[in-house]
Amino acid sequence: MLKILVIDDERSIRNTLKDILGFEGYHVELAENGKTGIGLVQSNDFDIIFCDIKMPEMDGLEVLEQIRFIKPESTVVMISGHGTIDTAVEAIKKGAFDFIEKPLDLNRLLITLRNASDKTALVKETQILKQKAGKRFEIIGDSPSIRKVLEMCDRVAPTDAKVLITGDNGTGKELIAHRLHEQSSRAENPFVEVNCAAIPSELIESELFGHEKGAFTSAIKQRKGKFEQADGGTLFLDEIGDMSLSAQAKVLRALQENIITRVGSDKPIEVNVRVFAATNKDLQKEIKNGTFREDLYHRLSVILIHVPSLDQRKEDIPVLANYFIEQLCNEYGQPLREITPEALAILAQRSWSGNIREFRNVIERLIILGGKTITEEDVANFVG
Repeated sequence: MLKILVIDDERSIRNTLKDILGFEGYHVELAENGKTGIGLVQSNDFDIIFCDIKMPEMDGLEVLEQIRFIKPESTVVMISGHGTIDTAVEAIKKGAFDFIEKPLDLNRLLITLRNASDKTALVKETQILKQKAGKRFEIIGDSPSIRKVLEMCDRVAPTDAKVLITGDNGTGKELIAHRLHEQSSRAENPFVEVNCAAIPSELIESELFGHEKGAFTSAIKQRKGKFEQADGGTLFLDEIGDMSLSAQAKVLRALQENIITRVGSDKPIEVNVRVFAATNKDLQKEIKNGTFREDLYHRLSVILIHVPSLDQRKEDIPVLANYFIEQLCNEYGQPLREITPEALAILAQRSWSGNIREFRNVIERLIILGGKTITEEDVANFVG
């Protein structure tokens, strides 16, 4: 049931709205002035708020500003018997969802209510998805080595500095990139990821910078590249050590000038992108071998973050095991499993060349094949 707040100094309007909305099956609360309404907003979660504009002491536009400050996600519909186009435009600019004139038309009111409830549902769904995404990219561990990495992230994230993330395969370099983005001022803007190793060298420039129609045989229409898609946000170049030298030269220019050019065009396009890059390669060796540009390395490595391997943070194995057990049991819809200290001890003795990715796969195997409690026998039988 939707929870609705009506803020209006006219008792007849408040009661009319309560009767109409109550008849439609909504829970309605009333406030006779802006101050009371703001107090109710602070202590409650309303799905939709109807607010009059002309009220004594505090007018509706001021109430709207206060509500948007307290709870920016609130869906507020302004109502007024003295409405003008200028007033309606000002209300929308300040964050109102809609504007309704008095006397209230029942059909108009119900249509606005339906649209507002759809918007509220969408906001809630987005919040849930963000929470799920946040858990998906959560970094688990309390070892000194991983704490050092997380402290570095927290210091670097609010800046616009470029970051080069290094570490073995499966250590969680992508998680670090997501953490940096989510804690930055660009968090509400796109996070665009490119796996440079997965794209053929002849297509990487089109992928990054886009192309014009007819630029090459299969270019049947104009296409924006990843730099344009990430405009205002973050571009994550994963496995950058596998990028061709010609693409490296164009990436360097884009980073130096904040300008890109689509394949098949000579028209410059300005972009505002923060770049993170990641690699499991030793780029210093790649530079000596002539396969990676030294000037691009220095441009990318304003901040260097090295993610430790699981073998370097084995004290995190118990907390990682329990985290993955809970996560995977929820995914499979199975009862939560326990794991014995003896089983954890055996897992800690292993060498994890595949790092966190390999460890998660092993825990998944133990959940599927092991007993209700994962024991050292399960580890011996199913891990090897």
